[in-house]
Amino acid sequence: MSLDRPDDRFASRVIGVTSLLIVAVVGWLLLGHRAQAGPAPWVAALPLLNACLNATSAGLLAAGFLFIRRRRIAAHRACMVTALAVSALFLISYVTYHALAGSRPFGGHGWLRAVYFPVLFSHVVLAAAIVPLALTTVWRAFRADFARHRRLARWTLPLWLYVSVTGVLVYWMLYHLGAA
Repeated sequence: MSLDRPDDRFASRVIGVTSLLIVAVVGWLLLGHRAQAGPAPWVAALPLLNACLNATSAGLLAAGFLFIRRRRIAAHRACMVTALAVSALFLISYVTYHALAGSRPFGGHGWLRAVYFPVLFSHVVLAAAIVPLALTTVWRAFRADFARHRRLARWTLPLWLYVSVTGVLVYWMLYHLGAA
């Protein structure tokens, strides 16, 4: 992000701190947190909700891309802002699930393990990267800095789509193909 304006410097700091906090909390939940025994029954529904939110985000991102290609700016903006909101809901649900239930071990064998872990690894790494990318891309659009918004969106959109689609794929492999 350019440091041309004081509000850009402030936004850059807020985006950086927010991104680091999100990655730190998720990392702690996945690597260092022990979940409580016997979470509430409704917690078991959160992985499916998370997959649905990821699928919704992917659909909104694809629709937003089509709208901008057709120069339908208001529809593009609505899709992208909604995709950001859906992704924020996903993050809240994801953190809630892992705080209450912990992580589920992968039970798949053979070729499925060889597919699952590289997909999971790329998903996790890019999910961490998408937080500052998406927030910066939205900030640039909000500031009407459309030249820089477009340059960054060319990277943000395919990465965000990949994270959303692989989120659904990881859910499917973990809860349906690799169920222990």
